[in-house]
Amino acid sequence: MGKINVLDAHVAELIAAGEVVERPASVIKEMVENAIDAGASAVTVEIKNGGISYMRITDNGCGMSREDVPVAFLRHATSKVAVQDDLESICTLGFRGEALASIAAVAKVDVMTRTPEETMGTRYVIEGGEEKLLDDAGCPQGTTFLIRDLFYNTPARMKFLKKDVTEANAVAGVLDKIALSHPEISLRFIREGKEQLHTPGDGKLKSAVYAVYGRDFTNGLMPVEYEYEHIRVWGFVSRPVNSRPNRSMQQVFINGRFVKSRTAMAALEEAFKGSVMVGKFPACVLHLEMAFQAVDVNVHPSKLEVRFVNERPVFEAVYHAVKTALQKEDRPKEVVLENRQLLRPAAEELRGEQISFHQKPVAPVAQTEALRPMKMPSLTPPAPKPVIEKKPVALPRSDSMVHDTWRSPYEPAKAQEIFPIEEVELPEAQPSLSQPVAVPAPEPVPAQPQTEKEEPEGTPDFLEPAAKEAPASRLIGEVFGTYILMQQGDGQLVLIDKHAAHERLLYEKLRKEGGGSYAQMLLEPATVTLDKNEYVAVLDARELFEQAGFEVDDFGSGTIAVRSAPLSLDKEDAAAAVMEMAGYLVTARRDLTTEHLDWLYHNIACRAAVKAGDFSSMEELAALAQRLRENPDVRYCPHGRPISVVITRHELEKQFGRA
Repeated sequence: MGKINVLDAHVAELIAAGEVVERPASVIKEMVENAIDAGASAVTVEIKNGGISYMRITDNGCGMSREDVPVAFLRHATSKVAVQDDLESICTLGFRGEALASIAAVAKVDVMTRTPEETMGTRYVIEGGEEKLLDDAGCPQGTTFLIRDLFYNTPARMKFLKKDVTEANAVAGVLDKIALSHPEISLRFIREGKEQLHTPGDGKLKSAVYAVYGRDFTNGLMPVEYEYEHIRVWGFVSRPVNSRPNRSMQQVFINGRFVKSRTAMAALEEAFKGSVMVGKFPACVLHLEMAFQAVDVNVHPSKLEVRFVNERPVFEAVYHAVKTALQKEDRPKEVVLENRQLLRPAAEELRGEQISFHQKPVAPVAQTEALRPMKMPSLTPPAPKPVIEKKPVALPRSDSMVHDTWRSPYEPAKAQEIFPIEEVELPEAQPSLSQPVAVPAPEPVPAQPQTEKEEPEGTPDFLEPAAKEAPASRLIGEVFGTYILMQQGDGQLVLIDKHAAHERLLYEKLRKEGGGSYAQMLLEPATVTLDKNEYVAVLDARELFEQAGFEVDDFGSGTIAVRSAPLSLDKEDAAAAVMEMAGYLVTARRDLTTEHLDWLYHNIACRAAVKAGDFSSMEELAALAQRLRENPDVRYCPHGRPISVVITRHELEKQFGRA
């Protein structure tokens, strides 16, 4: 007896349905694409319980005639492909004729449709692939699908569905891409009775981007318009200053179809090379229009991947389009400076020592003959000159000549700043200034209190041993604004990376005591626009963020509101940290809370630590070096880079031929 069996038609349909219908989001995608192919200008999608129990898709397209309705639910029945040659130039979103048959096999479907030529519509009911009803119905022009109880007859598939909120967000992600791919269609999304998305359908891509991602994301975009070898590229790319930590917001559409194209993404990032930092990626909403014969969309079951007859023109078109936009539209970042002192209380708290890194004071502008003295509001204005009726005294021309004095609040009373001019009027009460006097400009550094035995400036002790006469180590200073120089004993020169050292100390403090104890409420919540997958990941990991000191709330439509953050982070860094963590949660795909929390501590410490190039006082450098001496096990930063490098005296003397 033979062992090979021919499967029953119903069983074969259930197996085939698994390739098309994976979750409610895939059902919505197929139905809305059919509505677009039918010429609809307005589509409404409504779901309940994440789409598992209820989905309604309504459009105002051409509708279906009564004789076509039952045929449409047969496998491989389609109106978009007739002969083999049609596969070489597919111009519609759907073409395989599998969607309706697959959906009807695993759900309860109720259809109402009417064409413009008909006065009476048609209602068709099919459950589990079996026809239940075909009758007249009063309905407007277009088609309405009611899909209930998805996977009701396949419990094995039902158990793999996620929570309702996760499935609903997956549906929202699909509709976001459809709205961006067809801005000429008004798309409305209703979730649990509440409207979540409504695009105007005015044909303007910027309006669709605004409706999907909001104002902040839209304001950071530059327009793109370019044509190269019959390939038109248009849309928007983000400005370099608005780059993101991952590629989740790179949306590419080819002939109105959302695809994942490695060629287009590589061209995009190559065009931004040199304009964004390493580890940052541009965002985009790019449309590519080309001949249908130049691209094959019949590659992937979900139609997400395509193949090009020739990839080089596609790469060149995207590259030159983005490069041209950068040259024309990009502008320097505008920053509004506030006249206030920048405080870093969290940095002091996390270090356990009163180490504060201040902004570098601005040096006074050098005065020349062509410049008048600067009016500084913080300086005491000079006393008015007495009116002298005598003829001005002409002095020899010299760059060191002076005409006025002012007293700096940072210097003792005897320190004065003197500006050069050609002729001055000198009162009789100042005969001592009859000769030109050159006085160097004072350094704007607060005067240190005088002590009986003041240590030479630039060489403070940081170990403070019992024997002050012979310290074991001395701080020499800082080079390149990055590395601390320290002499250790008589035989070693130690170079310390201040950012790496500070970062590791903060990281160890967070690991030991947690980030929640250092949280602070933000005066104004920071909003973060995310991809729907990242959006779901953040909402599912709220407890993880709370442990790290973040309070995040659902702001709606793919946006997260950050209401509190660790003390060491400002508003911008807090938003960027949440954005990076969201991408990490999606990429990791593992539920390892300890690993996630550890990564988040890395991120917080890196952003809160003093940066290379920041101004640091000698006291701050000494305190940081002292903390390192108290923690000898701290040798590498959280990223694995060494904190310090030792150069022996012998190796140094070899470079000068002394050894």
